[in-house]
Amino acid sequence: MKILIVDDNPTNIIIIREILKKENYRNTTAASSAAEMFQQLGIQEDNAELMPGSSDIDLILLDMMMPEMDGITACRVIQQYEGLKDIPIIMVTAIGDSKKLAEALDAGAVDYVTKPINKVELMARIRLALRLKQEKDWHKERDQRIQEELKLAALVQNAVLSSALEDPLFEIDALYKPSFELAGDLYSWYPLGEGRYGIILLDMMGHGISSSLFCVFIASVLKDTVSTYVEPEKVVQELNRRFNQLHIENQLVQYYFTAIYLVVDTKHKKIDYVNAGHPPALFFQSEGEVLRLETVCPPVGLFDKMETATHTITYEGEGHLVLYTDGLMEVMDGTQEEQIEFLEQTLSGSHMLDKDMMQRLFFDEGQPQEREDDKCLVWIRLKEGEGSA
Repeated sequence: MKILIVDDNPTNIIIIREILKKENYRNTTAASSAAEMFQQLGIQEDNAELMPGSSDIDLILLDMMMPEMDGITACRVIQQYEGLKDIPIIMVTAIGDSKKLAEALDAGAVDYVTKPINKVELMARIRLALRLKQEKDWHKERDQRIQEELKLAALVQNAVLSSALEDPLFEIDALYKPSFELAGDLYSWYPLGEGRYGIILLDMMGHGISSSLFCVFIASVLKDTVSTYVEPEKVVQELNRRFNQLHIENQLVQYYFTAIYLVVDTKHKKIDYVNAGHPPALFFQSEGEVLRLETVCPPVGLFDKMETATHTITYEGEGHLVLYTDGLMEVMDGTQEEQIEFLEQTLSGSHMLDKDMMQRLFFDEGQPQEREDDKCLVWIRLKEGEGSA
């Protein structure tokens, strides 16, 4: 525990040091001016860009009245540095002016003692300030550990997302921007053989740790579910069954997720899908027409059993499908219908994904807002090729 005593009067420094020594606070250092204090803290006033890191000083006893720079001004300087602002500062003053004392507290001081110094009062205030600092340091260390664990969890979550895929008749890629380190969106795709691909995009209710854990759970069962059941209605029903096995019905919050699952058959040029409460996927056909793959059943997890049916569309020539989460729609103002119409206009044209343009339009619109949702866009390009019935 190291205490810095700042006073232009050497006698005052000696008195305070002796008081501290008798209370077994022997690790002290002294400064006779604000400039000397800044030097010990690593602050260089002539180089504002040089930011000091953390200091080994645990407490500062700062004289309010000093030549060149008073204690209040010096306190304000210290508060500008992130690595120093948590050091508790106790003002030592002979001034009884309540306005000045209030100014010192507003400048960042945590407490004050008056001269002549009462050693009982001084030690009581020092012990309180050090105890509060220890608690604050504990919380900072805990928060840092939590942040490190969240970053690791985010890496794990990102690892389950599918990579871009391309073959002669089919391409798929995605753009993704979580609102926080951990998010509630998940996309995956799986080759099913004979030119077929199973593709899912889901949006878990909420954000943060709980939603991300649910996403990782769904990701863990997806590959087996898709390869075993294949058909969209059976896949969605199985995901609903597995999700309900988590037994979360007694929680205060009702957890569920919207999803759209497709099976794209590039050999027979057809798309089978189920939309479980998700924003409509957009199918841009070679003739310039846009088809919406609308909702056909409720979100997954709301009910014990899901009644749904697979819908089928066919296509000729080239085209592209765009799947997205509602966070992408919120980039635009207006009603939901107006937002979807904007997407239809914006995403039409070339069937090839222009990632730079999509990034600028939907993912780089400025600093994220506090309640911004996760954003995800999945782009499926259907290439020209000979299909067979």
